[in-house]
Amino acid sequence: MEKKNSLLIFDNDAMLAVGNGTYKIDSMSIEEARAIIEVFTDVGVCCCYSDRTIDRVLTDYLHIDIKNFEYDDIFHMEPGQSAIVFKRYITPSETQPVIKTDDGVEAKKIQNIYVYCEYINKLT
Repeated sequence: MEKKNSLLIFDNDAMLAVGNGTYKIDSMSIEEARAIIEVFTDVGVCCCYSDRTIDRVLTDYLHIDIKNFEYDDIFHMEPGQSAIVFKRYITPSETQPVIKTDDGVEAKKIQNIYVYCEYINKLT
């Protein structure tokens, strides 16, 4: 896959590596992210994140088959290249219920985790 034409998928941490340049960044809905990823599936999608929980977001919540996606460390974006960033927004839990896990141990809820998306296009 030619990386310049592929859609990159980042998480919070991978955003540190986009490099110098001019970027256009737009907020987008989860549904818009799914539609864009589906368009790029034939061209190429490169997952550039280290937190593999993003895989679960793509498969479990967006219902996208990721088996043909490549995984790579991208240290900079090329001009004209696009990326979708899945950003985590974590807040403390206002309630802290205790549940029993499948293993029979107790677990306490301590955080609420939200995911939102941004679309990035490198202009120069």
